[in-house]
Formats: sequence, structure tokens, C-alpha cells
Amino acid sequence: MRTFATWILRAALALALAALVIGLWKREEITRLLAVNSLFAEDRIVRNFSNMDAAFLTAPLPRGDGPVSALPQGDRISLPPGVAEWKAARSVTSLLVLKDGQIVHEDYALGTTSQDRRISWSVAKSFLSALTGVLLDEGAIASLDDPVTKYAPMLAGGAYDRASIRHVLNMASGVSFDEDYLDFYSDINRMGRVLAMGGAMDVFAASLVDTFADPGTDWQYVSIDTHVIGMVIRGATGRSVSDLLAEKIIAPLGLEQQPYYLTDGEGVAFVLGGLNMTTRDYARFGQMIAQGGRWQGRQIVPEHWIDASTKPTAPTGPDEFGYGYQWWIPHNSRPGEYMGRGIYGQYIYIDEQSGVVIATTAADRKFRAPGVNAQNVEIFRRIARSL
Repeated sequence: MRTFATWILRAALALALAALVIGLWKREEITRLLAVNSLFAEDRIVRNFSNMDAAFLTAPLPRGDGPVSALPQGDRISLPPGVAEWKAARSVTSLLVLKDGQIVHEDYALGTTSQDRRISWSVAKSFLSALTGVLLDEGAIASLDDPVTKYAPMLAGGAYDRASIRHVLNMASGVSFDEDYLDFYSDINRMGRVLAMGGAMDVFAASLVDTFADPGTDWQYVSIDTHVIGMVIRGATGRSVSDLLAEKIIAPLGLEQQPYYLTDGEGVAFVLGGLNMTTRDYARFGQMIAQGGRWQGRQIVPEHWIDASTKPTAPTGPDEFGYGYQWWIPHNSRPGEYMGRGIYGQYIYIDEQSGVVIATTAADRKFRAPGVNAQNVEIFRRIARSL
């Protein structure tokens, strides 16, 4: 009996030791997984959105060694009625308004400051669109109608087999992908766990095999489409998206702080939502886009690409916002009115006719409630009209 008890004790100690060894070995992965599970918790979300590099793998986007580009101060405005209440209801952490390239309003809330590098979420998609336009203009990508498998052959035989670059830019790939952030088992949350555990996003994309429509015939917001754009860019150039975005977009903008991407375990940038920048630097990008791709006398993004990418060319339904090449176009928009939009209330809103660019960050846990998106656009329009 004593021998059996001794064996049980030794076995328990061995299991405990093994668990400790595994825990130490996988400590970083476990830490990241726990971070994902608590990322949107009410008492942590604001702090987490300013400190994503504390829990996830990252890659820097060097800002270059040039001077910080000016964002001149204009005459300060009083915000229209209802904006203060909207900010409180939507947990807005920053609101910056440019009129003709000058700051006319800037404020920060919920403990954030102008130095915080806030997570973009899907606003990052619009940055990737700009980079795609540059590479298409340079000839690295031959045509938007090329199949994605031409540049990302590991996707052959899967759900993306017949999709073109244009299809994925339009979110019209026809690939089945569950984007329900509230469902633990959804594709978007499974993808998040791949990122957190240091897995490979390319492998995840290649593992998708189901489609719901022929490419180009129907629209469904599928964030993994944007990752496929990143795969195309890497395949076409032999370079990382981080290096290319830093060289082609970031350095010419003269940002205040060095941005960074979240990455997977292979160092591949989380291009569909992992960009982190200050609000002023988001505004610089928006102003460059609003100026037809020009900044400080330099053409950064081809003007014809901005015109094409911000038109509602995707086959969206009548009740949905319009969609271009990774840009949103609101209902009843006038020419030159479009926006980058991310979950939990991140926006770069542009109204070219009024000369207004609005950059906002937020931690809105009710961002999916009915009417919220339309309300946000109405607030932006109200601000623009007041100028």
C-alpha cells in the first residue's frame, strides 16, 4: 500500500513538473491567449487598445529619418449640439477634425493622450488599399483581374481558387467566413486565437475551403480577404508588407511616432486590423488621401487609384453601406465622401468637398447595436456641415 501511495505521489509530482515546464515553455503563447480573451473587457478595453504591443507579437513600421510634417493649428471650433453626448455614449477616446489640412478640433478622453498609439482595427484595410494602388502603378502587380493564386500559390485548391485581386479588394470573393465577434467559435475569433498563439495566418487562409457564391457576384464583409491582399503583395514583391508600407506610405507622411503592426508567429503583419498609430498620424494619412494622394508636394498614392478605390464598386445590397477597394461609402454620400472604419468605433472620415477629415478612436462595446454606424456618420456630417 505504501509503495502504491509513493507511486501516486511521484506521478503527481511528475505531472506537476511537466505542467510547470510546459507553462514556462508556452508562457508567451498563453499570455497572448489570455490577452485575447480579456481584450474587450469593460475594465480593460481602453487601456488594451493603447497597449497592444504589451501582449502581442509586433513589427515596427519605421517612420524614416525625415522631419515631422506639420499639422497647422486653425481657428478652433465649437462642436455642434449632440456631439458631446455622442462621444460619451460611444466611448470615444479621441476626436480630431481637420479643415483644409488645419486642426480645428482635437481632444482625448478616458485617460488617453495624443501620444497613445491606438489600434486601428479595420481602418488598417484602407492603408493596405493605398499600398496596393502604389504597387499596381509601379507594375509589381500586373492587373487587378489577375487571380490571387498567381501571387499566392498556396491558396490554390481552396476557397480562393477562382478569386481575383479585384474580388478580394471588393470583399466579393464569395468565401464563407463567419465574422461574428460575439461567437467564440466564429472564424474571426478562431483567426484571433491563431494570431495570439503565434500560428501562421497564411496557413489559416489556405485552410478555408467553403464558398457561398461565385467570386464577384455577391458581397460579404470577409476580413480574411484583406489578409489575402497581403499575401498577394508579398508574393508579387518578395518583401514584407511592413517594409513596403513603411517605405511607400509611412516615411513620406512624416509621422510623429513610429507605428507598428501586430504580427503572427512568422512575423507576417496582421494587415486586416493590426496597425497602431497616434490619432494625429491617422489624420495625416486621411488628409493625404483627401488631397488626391499628395503630401508635402509629393505624390504618394496615385490620384486615379484613390478615385477608383473610394467609389462603391462592390456588389453590396441596398440596405448596406457602399464599398470600394477597402473603403466604405455611406448611404446618400456625395462625391468624395468615404471612410475607413474599424470595430469598436475607429474611423477616418473624409469629405473632400467640404475639406474635412475626421479621425476618431473609441472603445465602443456597443458598436454593433442597430443604428450606431448610421449615427456615427450623421455626427461626422454634422461636424463637416458646421464648418
